[in-house]
Amino acid sequence: MRLSTRIALVTAAIVPVLVILSGLLLSGLVTRDLKVGQDGKLQERAVAALPFARSELKAADTGRPRVQANDQHRLAAVALDVGVRLTAADGSVLLFDGPQPPVTGGPVLPAARRTPVTVSYDGTGWRAIGTAVPATPGQPGGTLWLFSPSSAIQDEVSAVQGRILLVALFAAPLGGLLAFLIAERAARPLRLLQRRTSGLDPDDPATRLSHRPTHVAEVDDLAHTLQSVLGRYDEQAARTGEALATAQAFAASASHELRTPLMSMRTNLDILADHPDLSPQERREVLDDLHGEHARLLGLLTALRSLAQGDLVEADAFGTVDLAELVESAVADLRRARPSARVTVHAWAAPKLPGWEPGLRIVVDNLLVNAMVHGGGTMAVELGLEHGTAVLRVDDQGPGVPPDQREAVFDRFRRGPDSPGSGLGLTLVAQQVALHRGSVRLTDPPSGHGTRVEVRLPTAAATTPLPTTRNWLTHDSAH
Repeated sequence: MRLSTRIALVTAAIVPVLVILSGLLLSGLVTRDLKVGQDGKLQERAVAALPFARSELKAADTGRPRVQANDQHRLAAVALDVGVRLTAADGSVLLFDGPQPPVTGGPVLPAARRTPVTVSYDGTGWRAIGTAVPATPGQPGGTLWLFSPSSAIQDEVSAVQGRILLVALFAAPLGGLLAFLIAERAARPLRLLQRRTSGLDPDDPATRLSHRPTHVAEVDDLAHTLQSVLGRYDEQAARTGEALATAQAFAASASHELRTPLMSMRTNLDILADHPDLSPQERREVLDDLHGEHARLLGLLTALRSLAQGDLVEADAFGTVDLAELVESAVADLRRARPSARVTVHAWAAPKLPGWEPGLRIVVDNLLVNAMVHGGGTMAVELGLEHGTAVLRVDDQGPGVPPDQREAVFDRFRRGPDSPGSGLGLTLVAQQVALHRGSVRLTDPPSGHGTRVEVRLPTAAATTPLPTTRNWLTHDSAH
């Protein structure tokens, strides 16, 4: 069922209910106003008829029938459409005219008061007001009663209720029709959005949801939500493709880089198997070679895994990182693993920055290991803040890197002829620094001997999302 039809049916059901509820309220107000008007009319007539009632009582007491008859006509004329009853002090009825309950067998009237009361007889009600005529030396006493039937009010109320019911019956189809027409026009932007979305192909990135603002908040919000969902779908599809490419690159790189150490290990194993008579020194050399190749294999696999993690990490993995604590922990681990390492740390500030802690730990670990392997085991670490940027410097005392090769050292599998590493250490550093929107460069240390690696990382939270394309593992060169 269409939305406009649902709205029309609901409106057709609600409108008469609202009209009837409003009519009930209106009926109560009309009834109250009519009663107030009826009571006011009785009070006005009572005030106007009171002088003639006094004259009538006096004429009846003095035995003047002509005057009494004239006064009766005047009382009836003043009362007009209401019933009038005049009783003497002894209870005898001097005048009985107009609609009112009977005297004999009728209801017992309450004591005379200036406010109207309701009396009933045989299922019929009247509003009655009694005015006492006090007795004086020259004026006999009595009571003047005026009656107005309640049926007059009920007839008017019934007429109003009938009109309300007629309006409700008429408003139901008319309200439903108007609601249908209005809903049809209001739902036009929604139908247009539906037609646009029905033509989208999630597998075709060339198709995009084009939406011009309709100034209908719900439709514009829905279109924005759909665009966001489709954008996230495209992003996740791209990330899935990158993950597959990363997995393929991981397998290809691993198979390519592991071929040489595996062949070397197999050769050494064949030597051990085919020559059981090797001297202890020769056997030790073969075993040392096997241990070295095994360490190289393990380091290569670990580096490839870290490189793949850096290409696939998401923004929700980022948090606040205390760089000083991280450097202190990395230096302590290096000293435990390599007691021969000579490391000095100078930190003039303790920068905290938004980042992926495992990735920053990869940066520090690889810089320390690189300085340990290529710098003779002596290194100096500096850490601090410069102009709102975290600065990490690692100096070694190695042979240094020629200026024309300082950019190339960040390429994958780029290592020196005597390097025992996998050629991915500085690639991992460059990857993580780029992921954290920082910079890394090789320079000469102040001593002029060795190499300085300087990393700069922003301490302010990034306002742009992580790059959707990260191909450090899938391309030969990423720096």
